[in-house]
Amino acid sequence: MRIFGVILAGGAGRRMGGADKALLPLAGRPLVAHVIDRLEPQVEHLAISANGDPARLAFTGLPMLPDAVSQGPLSGVLAALDWAEGADAVVSVPVDTPFLPGDLVPQLWLAGGGGLAVAACGGRLQPVCALWPRALRGPLRAYIAGGGARVMGFCAGAGAVEAPFPGGDPDPFQNLNSPEDLAAAERTIRCAG
Repeated sequence: MRIFGVILAGGAGRRMGGADKALLPLAGRPLVAHVIDRLEPQVEHLAISANGDPARLAFTGLPMLPDAVSQGPLSGVLAALDWAEGADAVVSVPVDTPFLPGDLVPQLWLAGGGGLAVAACGGRLQPVCALWPRALRGPLRAYIAGGGARVMGFCAGAGAVEAPFPGGDPDPFQNLNSPEDLAAAERTIRCAG
C-alpha cells in the first residue's frame, strides 16, 4: 500500500481577511508547517495544492500542485491524484487543521478498505480529510468537468464510507477559519507546552 498526501491550501481565506492561511503564524511557525508535521510522517510523499506564486511556499521543500480548473477543494484533490504516480491513494487535508490525528491515514485506510473514506468526528463529516483511491481520477475529472464542485456530492456518488475518529481537546479536525480560531489554537498550544 502506497499512500501519498496533499495539503489543500487553495482557499481564499475570506474570514481571515483574505490572508494566505498557509502562512499565518501559529506558535511562531507558519500554519502549513504544523500540518506538515502531522501528515508527513503518515505518507510516502507529500505535496501542497495551491494556486498563485509557488515561491511563497518554497520553504516547505514540497511540490506545489496548481489546479488545472479552479473548482474548489476537489480541483486540488484531482491535481494530487494526477501527481501521485505509483500511489494507491492520496489522503487530503486542509491547511487550517493543525491538530490532525497521528493515525489519520491508517484509520482512513482501514475504514474504507482502500476505497474512498471520509473522516468523521463528533457526529460531523470532515469531507476534505479523506482517502482518495487513484482509481477515482477519471470519475472525479468527469464530475468537475460537468460543473460538480460539492465534495460530499462526489463522495456520496462514489460510495464513500465514514472513518470515525474520537473527539478531543483540541478537536483534531478543528478548522482555523477566523482570527478568533487562530487565537484559541495559539492558547491551546501554549497551554500544552
